[in-house]
Amino acid sequence: MINSGYTLPVFATASAVSALQYLQGNYQNDQVEIDLIKPSKIVSIKIEQIAKISDNQALAITRSDPGDNLDLTRNTPIWSIVTLTPNNETKLIIEGGEGIGKIINLEKKSAIYSYAQKLLEKNLLDNIKITAIVEVKIILPEGKKLAQRTSNSAFGVIEGLSLLGTTGISQPLTSKEQLELYQKELVEKAKKFDNLVFCIGENGLDLAVKIGFNSEQLVKTANWLGSMLVTASIAKLKSIILLGYHGKLVKLAGNIFHTHHHLADGRLEILTAICAYLELPNNIIKKIFIAQTTESALQILRDFDKENNSNFTDQIYQFIANRIEDNAQNYIKKHSDHFIKVGTILFDRNRNIIATGNNGKLITKI
Repeated sequence: MINSGYTLPVFATASAVSALQYLQGNYQNDQVEIDLIKPSKIVSIKIEQIAKISDNQALAITRSDPGDNLDLTRNTPIWSIVTLTPNNETKLIIEGGEGIGKIINLEKKSAIYSYAQKLLEKNLLDNIKITAIVEVKIILPEGKKLAQRTSNSAFGVIEGLSLLGTTGISQPLTSKEQLELYQKELVEKAKKFDNLVFCIGENGLDLAVKIGFNSEQLVKTANWLGSMLVTASIAKLKSIILLGYHGKLVKLAGNIFHTHHHLADGRLEILTAICAYLELPNNIIKKIFIAQTTESALQILRDFDKENNSNFTDQIYQFIANRIEDNAQNYIKKHSDHFIKVGTILFDRNRNIIATGNNGKLITKI
């Protein structure tokens, strides 16, 4: 049985609510109840420490528990400093402190995304007993260090972790049981639709809706793309769009169909091989090979094109998108007799579309 645990926004909210309750004199039993909103459920979260800093300011600490999930935030402390100032109207101010990431293209706004914002607002407003200004600062003391082990910087988030997610329940993305849940969801949606959109994670799901895909046709795959492609074939789908960050989906261009970095990487090696095949100058190929990330490699290509009035970036990523489509269709063919047309859409860290495969262009017109 899966022990799902909760996402980071839940623990951030719990520490904030407990500090608010402590200032109002109604905190008790070393725990708080939090409305997850999604799903509609009330859960109890243990508070590790709590204390007043001044008469109108308190600090509370809780600790992340993601359940049966290989999550790097396991056991990390989450602090909330809450300041309660009586006022003639109620106002809530939420900000990220040390260890909460900053979004580069939003003037370094704190990386507290919509679900986390709603969760904090709902639960804090439900617990305010007086008319007041409530200022909340969320702190992740280990956030900067942990962020170095994530791909946050590839998505324009620096100096810490994001409070990201669409649900309060932590999904153990590496467990067999979670794969089975994704497969079950796929089969159910295949009964309603001939065409589905595969998204590895939250960034893809969010972008898919923004660019006009029906949310009911979206399926989260996590890193199990191979298994999910075969399941789609068994479910007799007609077509699939693979919508994903180029630095993740490029692995499929090298026939890597389980994309978790613990199992296989090779992203820059694959990109380098494709650059060589398309006869990019050797000095640029060498820069690509030693680039720190696929995002920095993409910038190297863009800079070269700008300086030389060339279009290697478009050629290379179009090739990658088409290669992913071909490899995915061949992968399905090896495991099933049912043909599925697979299209690819790749985006960069700013969630801008950088390439759509030939099949992807056809499918999106269906």
